[in-house]
This record gives sequence, C-alpha cells and structure tokens, in this order.
Amino acid sequence: MNLAFVESPVQLLNVLEWAYAEGGGDHVLGDVTVVVLPPVDPMSRGQLRRTAELARDEGMHIRWQEARGGASAPLKTLRSLAGLLRTADRIVIGDPFSRYVQLLLTLVSARHLTVVDDGTATMEFTAQLARGERLVRWHRKGRTGPRELALSPVTARARSRFTPSAARTVEVFTAMPVEAPPGVAIAPNTFAWTRSRFGPPRLTKGADLVGTSLVETGVVDRDRYLEAVAALARTHHATRYFAHRRESTDKLHALEAATGLEIVRPDLPLELIARRGPIGRTVLSFPSTVVHTLPLALTGTEVRVAVCDIDPRWLRDTASPRAQGFLTGVTETARDVQRLAPWRATAVTEA
Repeated sequence: MNLAFVESPVQLLNVLEWAYAEGGGDHVLGDVTVVVLPPVDPMSRGQLRRTAELARDEGMHIRWQEARGGASAPLKTLRSLAGLLRTADRIVIGDPFSRYVQLLLTLVSARHLTVVDDGTATMEFTAQLARGERLVRWHRKGRTGPRELALSPVTARARSRFTPSAARTVEVFTAMPVEAPPGVAIAPNTFAWTRSRFGPPRLTKGADLVGTSLVETGVVDRDRYLEAVAALARTHHATRYFAHRRESTDKLHALEAATGLEIVRPDLPLELIARRGPIGRTVLSFPSTVVHTLPLALTGTEVRVAVCDIDPRWLRDTASPRAQGFLTGVTETARDVQRLAPWRATAVTEA
C-alpha cells in the first residue's frame, strides 16, 4: 500500500503527478491512500478540499484528518493512523520540514520513501540532506528555542529516515533543479497529469501577476513589495493578481487600492488554474515555485513566464541571512523564463 501525507494543495497535486507517473502516464496509480492534515487557514483548507475532489475522481482514497484541533488532536491522530503506518510499503510525503510529518516518520518502517515537491523548499531539503545538516526552513533565522530543543530527538530520528539503506529506498519526485544526495533517486515531475487533464488554456491579451507570501513570512518589507507590484503592473499592463493562499487580507486590500489590480483568490493550485485558463500571455512572478512549475504546466502554449528579482534593500531585518542567496538561486536556476531586474521592469532579457 502507498500512504501519502499532505498538508497543502500543492503537495496533494504533486502526489497526483507522482501517482500518474508511477501508473505509466495513462492512469493514476491505484492503491494510494492520501491522509490530508489540513492547516487552520481557510484559503489552504478550501484549496485542499477542491484538490482532494480531483484526487478522488482519479480513484485515490482521501482521508481528511483534523490533526490540529486542540492539544489532544496530535495523539488522537497518531492512534488512528497506527494501522496504516504499520502496513504501508511506501510512504509519500510533501513536507519533510513539517514537525508533524517528522513525528509520523519515526513510527514507520516502510521499505520505500518518496518526497514530492513542496515548492522551492525541496531545493533546500536536498541541499541540507547532501550536506548532512539538520532540516531547517530557509526563511528561518535558525534560533533554537525550547520547542525545537524538545523536538530535536524526533527531528534527528526522522532525518535518518531520509538516508537510503539496504532496508529502505529514498526518492525525490521534483520539478525543481536539485542535485541528488548520495543514494537518493531523483524522478522528474513534468506535470504530465495536469497537461493531460486540462487545457490548453485560452490566452488573454494582458498580463497576470502571481502573488507571494514573502511579506507574511517576514522576508520582504510590505511597503517595498507593494511598490514593486505597482511598478510591474504599470509596466506590463497587468490586470489580475493571483493571491498566494497565505497572503493576508489586509495586505491584499492595500494592494488593490494602490494598483487597481483585480485580486483573484484561486480555488486550486496555480498550475491547474493557469492550465485551465484563461491566463495572460505574460505571467509575472517574484522568485517562487511557479517560475519552475508554470513553464512545465504550460508547455506547448504561448505563455511567457517572467520573474522579477528581489532587491536586497527590500529585505527586512527579520529575514534569514540565507534569504537573498536562496531567492537569487531560485531565479538563476529557473528554465524557460524571462528575468526582470528590480525596479527596471522594462529591461527584459532571456534567462
């Protein structure tokens, strides 16, 4: 049995893509049970429910598990999943940095482990794994508080699960440009399922802009971000702004008032929204997952994806020291995109 754990719509989409690739590209692999561990924010939950409907239509077994509903919820979740954890032959996870998933991994003895994309975090995961470092999200400053100290034995044990051995294979299914850590297999995610089920999209004349949660994660200054969005919208005649599911309502209201952009709250991951259409002939983004995934999902269309670099002056004091280097790496490794310099949105050059 294949047992998957997902906490975001993108992770669930990539489990679908993995199962389609495993099924030979004609159908989604059977015998997949997906345990959805939903976050608390309404946008993520809504997108997860819509993506789960697509997965059910493809024959997947979806188990919605409220694992964050109070202090006793984690223990109840572990007890309810004990049988599945013992019998699974393969574990598929979307977020190796998740403390919840790391706790679950300490309880499994599956012979195969697959990590599917959780966006650009996959790049940091494989790099840390190759260097033998502890698993820390790139935008964190790395401070070790009481909670991290208490969970360090769990994290260390879970990390050992990502090391291939005679008893266990480890695979990363990804659309991101990564180098394989020793013994880890890399399988390409080409968004074949998405392209087989949706599109090609109808294209609009204008440009669309993709939002980011860099403000919400404490990386980018809010005012600088609003100014950058306004500059891009003016220069490229953008009419719509596809909000990231974690963007705050307050920031989006301010952005709408400052730019006149139509704010769109997608009900599915952007790769599906774009492939289904309509979508602008130009899609503008800051460094994020979509500069890697949208060119794949939109293969065969005339859509151009352009990425605007993050100026170091936009970063907040709360940003991790690694933030600028990581964001630059996201841009520099993107394929089939156009690159825009900060504040000089008319200077378009081929990446």
